[in-house]
Amino acid sequence: MPKAIIVGGSIAGVCCAHSLIHAGWKVTVVEKSPSPPTGSATGAGLGLDPQSRQIIASWLPVPDLLHQSTLPLTIDQNQATDAETKSSWVLARDEEFNFRAAHWTDLHHLLYTALPPEAASFLWGHLYLSFSISQDNSKPSVSVQARTLQTGEIVEINGDLLVAADGCLSAVRRAFLPDLELRYSGYCAWRGVLDFSENEDSDTITGIRRAYPDLGKCLYFDLSTKGTHSVFYELLNKRLNWIWYVHHPQPELKGSSVTMKVSKEMIQDMIQKAEEVWTPELVRVMAETKEPFLNLIYDCEPLEKLFWDNVVLVGDAAHPTTPHCLRSTNMSILDAAVLGKCVEKSGVENLSSGLDEYQQIRLPVISKQVIHSRHVGRIKQRLSVPDRKLFDPKAARSLDCEEIQQKNMPLFSSAPLSLH
Repeated sequence: MPKAIIVGGSIAGVCCAHSLIHAGWKVTVVEKSPSPPTGSATGAGLGLDPQSRQIIASWLPVPDLLHQSTLPLTIDQNQATDAETKSSWVLARDEEFNFRAAHWTDLHHLLYTALPPEAASFLWGHLYLSFSISQDNSKPSVSVQARTLQTGEIVEINGDLLVAADGCLSAVRRAFLPDLELRYSGYCAWRGVLDFSENEDSDTITGIRRAYPDLGKCLYFDLSTKGTHSVFYELLNKRLNWIWYVHHPQPELKGSSVTMKVSKEMIQDMIQKAEEVWTPELVRVMAETKEPFLNLIYDCEPLEKLFWDNVVLVGDAAHPTTPHCLRSTNMSILDAAVLGKCVEKSGVENLSSGLDEYQQIRLPVISKQVIHSRHVGRIKQRLSVPDRKLFDPKAARSLDCEEIQQKNMPLFSSAPLSLH
């Protein structure tokens, strides 16, 4: 059996493990986290589109498990909130929105535990260091070096294919594109998940359900008259997911994460500023959330290539994107599915042609979607967009409001899985 080495054990990496195993490969996943994730320290909500759900279901022993682990998002609503009066009004509403809401940790656990142990090996607590490519015997192979974080020991893993699923700051990608720079969006995102399972009748929950009456089936985008916006929806098991995008000077990136550690003082400052922008009901949810965190929002210009020799990029390593159109996870799932189909079709002996087909299928799609997500984010944060005025929720025309709906994402429901 051909062997793939996957650097990165997040959702993109686990999805690639599934697709390659289905294609007849064995996989070894190298991940620096010490163990499979539990809890929600930096995990939060995400939305799954119908195409991604169909793909995930094909990997699960019981396809209905995904449905049982998620909540429906049948409505996509953009609304505005007046920062002074705290009154809200609807800008655009799509009641045929067919997504489902999942918690990152729940989805990862579902995918990880469904992997067949005889075909998937996970090296938890291993930090990727480097790779080398060998052309010996006319068949290229790849070798990866990683450090065991617990002991400091250096291990070597050999395979036929290296899959870089190591995120938007990908170390593997840097070997080929050392001068590539991410584009800072001009803003960060405060994120949090409020678990209200033990106080579902509290004033906070009663108030938020009154303010957002379609919670449990609606993806709310709230645009403030102060030029910022928030996202709000419910997750399974009595949890509320919220995001607030705040303008922020470009911070210095440290390490391999775009999640910034926050202090109690930073959280207090965030709550005070939220009181100037949002309704008391939403501010109360933010204030009662344990361990909110701060994501730095980056993307980059679409890449010209997704593979070199027998090394291929997937997920955020292939297309760092802003989160405004719920694309990051969905793009990663489709990357994995297409990669598996292409290398199964080509076989390991013609791996280069399979990777080239993967690139031909995915590159046009992800390029359009990254740029569109950037465009929508700048509109909602009231930043300049070529050939249009700054978005003003109080004066916006219906045509302007329709432009920011999720369904206007290029290839929204029909991204190709093959060339034909």
